[in-house]
Amino acid sequence: MAIEYLGLSEINGPLVVLEGVKDAAYEEIVEFHGDDGKTRIGRITEIYEDKAVIQVFEGTDDMSLGNTHTRLTGHPMEIGLSEDILGRTFNGIGEPIDGLGEIIPEVSLNINGLPLNPVSREYPRNYINTGISAIDGLTTLIRGQKLPIFSGNGLPHDKLAAQIVRQASLGSGTDEQFAIVFAAMGVKYDVAEFFRRTFEDSGASDHVVMFLNLANDPVVERLLTPKIALTAAEYLAFEKGMHILVILTDITSYCEAMREVSSSKGEIPSRKGYPGYLYSELATLYERAGIVKGSTGSVTQIPILTMPNDDITHPIPDLTGYITEGQIVLDRVLHGQGVYPPINVLPSLSRLMKDGIGEGFTREDHQGIANQLFSCYARVGDARALASVIGEDELSPLDKQYLAFGKAFEEEFVGQLETENRSIKETLDKGWSLLHLLPREELDRVDTKILDKYYGTEQKDSEGA
Repeated sequence: MAIEYLGLSEINGPLVVLEGVKDAAYEEIVEFHGDDGKTRIGRITEIYEDKAVIQVFEGTDDMSLGNTHTRLTGHPMEIGLSEDILGRTFNGIGEPIDGLGEIIPEVSLNINGLPLNPVSREYPRNYINTGISAIDGLTTLIRGQKLPIFSGNGLPHDKLAAQIVRQASLGSGTDEQFAIVFAAMGVKYDVAEFFRRTFEDSGASDHVVMFLNLANDPVVERLLTPKIALTAAEYLAFEKGMHILVILTDITSYCEAMREVSSSKGEIPSRKGYPGYLYSELATLYERAGIVKGSTGSVTQIPILTMPNDDITHPIPDLTGYITEGQIVLDRVLHGQGVYPPINVLPSLSRLMKDGIGEGFTREDHQGIANQLFSCYARVGDARALASVIGEDELSPLDKQYLAFGKAFEEEFVGQLETENRSIKETLDKGWSLLHLLPREELDRVDTKILDKYYGTEQKDSEGA
């Protein structure tokens, strides 16, 4: 039974304090009715004896201490879901904003998710094709994985996210259902319009569910947006058997909202002012990716975060790296050279890549050529460092070949057009063509049989031509 109270004890920013509360629960949804007839929604974030601290989603402007009626609903926040959410656009708390009417729900689910028995998880297998060589070839995204993109202010992570949404697929030769859940937190209006327009123009919007929390929306809503998006993803994956790719941008905005609310509550800050529970809050989001036994679907995550001052040791990327299975790092130097996408492959990795590539998944030479390209590109860094000291003319012929390889690798393999969608075969073949810039004896990370089959064949073809 819902209980109603009259009056508030305290109002502090987005938070209100209610005294004399009985039988309240953490994360319970609360309704506020004011003199102006306006109804606001909030959730209980803290309970101490008979006091409850409540976050108000729409803000506390014009709320009064004496005449506000507070009603405890007796349940946590839920979102109504059905397959009709595909192709729809919602605000940060799951309300439709595309003018197409309300969703008739098939089920209502708790946005905080349900506890998942670790034993019921299946190990991620198979890959998701993004059409981007630096990702597909060297940091392959596996179904059920969480693989963040570490970016910086001014770098084209928005373009990259839009390109992944347009191009992502389960690869050729499969009839499994695939969809994307896209959640933007704290983005400016023009960025939100860019995403919406890009998805519509490309025809991708039919299999995309969008949740948009704008920069001028209440801060508290920002804390709910990724949870609502992941609840929608879990429904489509585990109830409807679809493979879902979730893109969350920008996790930094989510964490800054958490810091702001934590400060309002008077909590003791940790590193750089963020709350001490930042790690566990991020884990509750990231760990909702995976594959569950008995379900044909999967939830894969690409969280995007901007590193303040490009500092990879900042608490947000630092803690994210502990939870996720690798990272894709965007580089300001490559961006300055006009390379798109400016992915720095050396600090980037996908820890689950080895289990979803190779024969039966992509191609038998995938792991070998990835290892070789990493090794050769690392050697390029040594050659460039030496050239900066003694000059390029004084380098050995082999070092000069590595410099030529590095330039071609960045421009032709890492770099590609924003509209270019490469198949995995095209990516691997491009890698082999680049390795022909180096002597065969330098290719020591590839099995001899693989080397004979691919390097030798291409070399003969080029000599014959």
